[in-house]
Amino acid sequence: MSKRYFNYKTLDELRRDAARLGFDLPILESSDEVRQVLARPVEVAGEGAVWRIGNSLAVHPMEGCDGELDGAPGELTFRRYRRFGAGGAKLIWFEACAVAPEGRANPRQLWIHEGTVARLKALLAECRQTHEQAFGASDGLLAVLQLTHSGRYSFAGPRAASRHPVLDRYPSLSDQAPRAHAPELASDDFLEELEGKFVVAAALARVAGFDGIDLKMTHGYLLSELVGARERPGRYGGPLENRARFALNVLGKIRQRLGCGFLLACRLGVYDGVPYGVAARDSSGSPRDLPLPYGWGFGLNADNPMEMDLTEPIRLIGWLESAGVRIINVSMGNPYVNPHIGRPFEKPNEGAYETPEHPLLGVARHFTAAARIQGAFPKLAVVGTGYSWLQHFIFHVAAANLKIGDIRLVGVGRGALAYPSLFRDALERGSLEPLHTCKTLSYCTYLMRSKDHPLGQFPTGCPPFDKEGYGEIVKQARHAARASAEKRAGHGKGGA
Repeated sequence: MSKRYFNYKTLDELRRDAARLGFDLPILESSDEVRQVLARPVEVAGEGAVWRIGNSLAVHPMEGCDGELDGAPGELTFRRYRRFGAGGAKLIWFEACAVAPEGRANPRQLWIHEGTVARLKALLAECRQTHEQAFGASDGLLAVLQLTHSGRYSFAGPRAASRHPVLDRYPSLSDQAPRAHAPELASDDFLEELEGKFVVAAALARVAGFDGIDLKMTHGYLLSELVGARERPGRYGGPLENRARFALNVLGKIRQRLGCGFLLACRLGVYDGVPYGVAARDSSGSPRDLPLPYGWGFGLNADNPMEMDLTEPIRLIGWLESAGVRIINVSMGNPYVNPHIGRPFEKPNEGAYETPEHPLLGVARHFTAAARIQGAFPKLAVVGTGYSWLQHFIFHVAAANLKIGDIRLVGVGRGALAYPSLFRDALERGSLEPLHTCKTLSYCTYLMRSKDHPLGQFPTGCPPFDKEGYGEIVKQARHAARASAEKRAGHGKGGA
């Protein structure tokens, strides 16, 4: 039975618990002030271009794993983005879209190519249309498409950015025995060719009508692993200048091809953390055995890798800004091996560990990193993350962070799956309906990890709060998981 952490009836109880844990949690108590702060528009200025975001709210890129096998968005994808369009946020960050077929994390991940541009264009158009129907106009609505390659977590032909003493053997926190084969190492020639595929994908995104693209450099995927590849040989590894080469080359080539009027953004994992595993004896989690100094992560102290060190991330962000990036979405962690770092949770996904720290400490880590980065780069629009665990108090805290200048936009991911109108409610009332807010119980992650489906992947959403969309789907996933477990058990006993 998971311990309950979120027991707060009032903002004062939340504030006191944060103080007990050793940090000051900024909170705005006035609903009117919350509304006013969240409604503030955000201007993002580039060289000869200005983008106006109509309020300070963003939908994070949350993968639905519900595309077609050719990479086009499916019916559930359209449903999600209609709901996001009507939700009230003015920055809609479209989910990770692979730039090549071998870069997909699952067979239903979106993939942008000539054959899917029309459907992506229709997806964006429906999102804008529902926003206009809900609010009378789509002025100030900014749409960014996230581009990715899943690297060692690609479902077909995985490529690692670096040899890793732990992840090569234990790529998932649920691995009890080491894997027999490590993924192939992405060669320098492979990476150089892949740069061009990102540029083509960005050009197609503009054809589809997106205002800009985001390079996904977080969560252990290829571009994320590259910036932490201190032990990698060759021109893409070793010193930070080499590890940043891929991203900076891609950004430079995109600007050269598409000009300065196309927005460049980056969702950057500024602290990788270390791989965790689930103890065989119980549901506790602990770091895997690690060599020291630990030369494979980003944003951490190599001599004490449990400690966040933003020295390199801040250097990298300076280079990204010079390359034309105007929005930085601050992220962290690797959901395959340390989900508590990136997504503080109340209840773990099945097969995962109980949180090894109070979730508020994870929230505070996100806030600390975002504030440091916004302070170092006042011209960048920094999107703060880590809010969903705060449930119905999300925007009392987020508005306080906006007011004191620690961020310029607040992003919500899981919370928007559970309660897509939360942005509108916050703007109109300055508060949320507690019965509707995400409780971080990890049902969405359960579906994302469910593979016993005819298409190789169950779609993901929020079964507790979106029964119409996902109630039957989670039943099917559980039935399929039981059938698969029974089949494995039968084979283990010599059965057919």
